[in-house]
Amino acid sequence: MAKGNINVAVENIFPLIKKFLYSDHEIFLRELISNATDATLKLKHIANSGEAKLDYGNPIIEVKIDKKGKKLHIIDQGLGMTIEEVKKYINEIAFSGAEEFLDQYKDKAEDSGIIGHFGLGFYSSFMVADKVEILTKSFKDDEDAAHWTCDGSPEYTLVKGKKKDRGTEIILHIADDSTEFLEESRINELLQKYNKFMPIPIKFGTKEANDSNHVPKTTKDKDGKETTEPQKKITIDNIINNPNPAWTKQPADLKDEDYKSFYRELYPMQFEEPLFHIHLNVDYPFNLTGILYFPKMTNDLNIQKDKIQLYQNQVFVTDNVEGIVPEFLTMLRGVIDSPDIPLNVSRSYLQTDGAVKKIASYITRKVADKLKSLFNDNREDFEKKWNDIKIVIEYGMLSEDKFFEKSDAFALYPTVDGKYYTYDELHDKIKANQTDKDDKLVILYASDKDAQHSYIEAAKAKGYEVLLLDSPIISHLIQKLETTKENVSFVRVDGDHIDNLIKKDDTKISKLSDEEKTKLDELLKEVVPSEKFMVQLEPMDSNASPFIITQPEFMRRMKEMQQTVVAECLEWAICQKCIT
Repeated sequence: MAKGNINVAVENIFPLIKKFLYSDHEIFLRELISNATDATLKLKHIANSGEAKLDYGNPIIEVKIDKKGKKLHIIDQGLGMTIEEVKKYINEIAFSGAEEFLDQYKDKAEDSGIIGHFGLGFYSSFMVADKVEILTKSFKDDEDAAHWTCDGSPEYTLVKGKKKDRGTEIILHIADDSTEFLEESRINELLQKYNKFMPIPIKFGTKEANDSNHVPKTTKDKDGKETTEPQKKITIDNIINNPNPAWTKQPADLKDEDYKSFYRELYPMQFEEPLFHIHLNVDYPFNLTGILYFPKMTNDLNIQKDKIQLYQNQVFVTDNVEGIVPEFLTMLRGVIDSPDIPLNVSRSYLQTDGAVKKIASYITRKVADKLKSLFNDNREDFEKKWNDIKIVIEYGMLSEDKFFEKSDAFALYPTVDGKYYTYDELHDKIKANQTDKDDKLVILYASDKDAQHSYIEAAKAKGYEVLLLDSPIISHLIQKLETTKENVSFVRVDGDHIDNLIKKDDTKISKLSDEEKTKLDELLKEVVPSEKFMVQLEPMDSNASPFIITQPEFMRRMKEMQQTVVAECLEWAICQKCIT
C-alpha cells in the first residue's frame, strides 16, 4: 500500500474549496460526468486510430445511489488509469494551481469560475463528500487496477485494486450536510439540467416495460370462463440523455420537423411552434455549433430572455448568455455549443475574451444573413411574421452597428394600411410627395392607429404615406436612422398640423384680422387649461379641422426616450439587488 501527501502547500485546501464554492456545489456531478465522458471519448479515439487493439463496444456512464450506505457512484467504461497515472493526474497535476487558487480567490467567495480554471474539477467532489474513492482499471491489459482513497485531507492511500473490467468508478461518501444528493429526484434533476445532451449514454436507474416478445396466453376453465395471464414485464436501463442532439448533426441531414421536434425537447412546456430557426456551424477561426429559434415575440424587451442554453462539448454551462450572444439576440431560444468557451468562467472574463467577441460577431452576421435569405425567398411569409419578430430586429438595429448595416436588406417599415416597404422602397415611394421646402424627406408615422385616426386621415388626404411604428424603442431607433440616413426626418403624425409637418413653399394667409385673432386667442385661453395645453393660432385650409391637439415631435420623443432609459436603469438596479 502506498501512502502520501497530495502535492499542495496548504493543509486546509479541501475546506476552502467547499467554503468558497458552496453556492455552486451541485456542479460536482457535472464535473465528474464530464471527466467520465472525456475518458470514454479518448478510448474511442484510441480504438479508431488503431493505437491499441481493444473492443470499444457500446460504453455507457452509470450513476447509482446507495442511500443506505450514503454513497453515490459514477461509473464509466472508458480509458481507465494505471497506478502511475493516478499518482500523476490525481495527486499532482490536479493541484498544480492550488496555491494560486488560494492567493487569488480567498477573498472572493462569490466567484464561481475557479473549478476547472485550475484543474480542480475532480476535487469538486469534496464539496459534497467527506470521503472519495477511485476504483480504476486501465485499458492496458498488463496494468494492475488502482484503488485511491482520500478523506478530504491532503493525505491519501493508493493500493493495488481488485477491479476487473476497464474504466473508472468514483465513489462519493456523501457528507451529512449534503444528503440531498442521495435523493433520486435531486440527482435526476441535475442530470437533466447539465447532462441531458452528453455524447455518451447515461444510465440512471431502471424502468419496467412490457416484454414485446411475450404474448399473454388466454385459457378457458371448465365453465368456459376466459382467463388471460399477466403481461410479462422486463427491466430495462433508463438512459436519461440524448447523445446525438440536432445541433451536432449537419443541416443537410435534418428536416424541418427534426428542428421542431428538437425545439419541443428543449422546451417541453412551450406549446407554440417557433417561427423559424438558424443552424450555426463553424470550425474556423473557432468551433461553434448550435440552433437558434425565433419564437413569437411581444413588445416586452425583457420577458423573453434567458432561454438560450450554452453548452461546452454537450455539457450544459448556463442559460445566461449575455456577453457571448449579442444582447438583442438573448430574446431568442435554442442552443449554442462551443469548446472554445471554458466551462467555468466569470462574466468579466467573457466580456474581455477575444474568442468570445468573435463568436458574438459571427452569430450577429449569421442571423442577419438568415433574415435576408428568408426575406428574399418568401417575402410574403416574412411580412406575415414581421410583427412577431420586429422587436428583435429593431433592437439589433439600435444596438449593433454591423447588424444595422445589413438590416436595409430585410428590415420592414409597415404602413397604417398594411403595406410593407424596405427603407429604399419607402424612400423611392414618398420622395416626390413628402419632401419639404428645405429638400428634406419627411417620413410620417403613427404609434396608435385608433388614437391618431383623425391625424392619419388628414395626412392621407394629402396623399402621404403614414407608417405604423409602435415598438417601445422606436424613439431611439428613429433617432439613429435620422443620424445615419441622409437628409431625412421622422415625424409622428400628431406632432403638428399636417401642413406644418411637411412644409411646402406656399404660405397660408390668415383670414382673420389682428383684432379677431387677439379676441379668439383670449377666448381660447379662458377655456383651455394652460397647465395641460398651449394655444397657438395658425392659418389653415378652410376644410381642415378648426382645432387640433398636437404633441411636438422633439419634446414628445425626448420624453419617451427618457422613460425607456429610466425603465432600463430601474430593471438593472433590481437585478443588481437580486444578485447581491
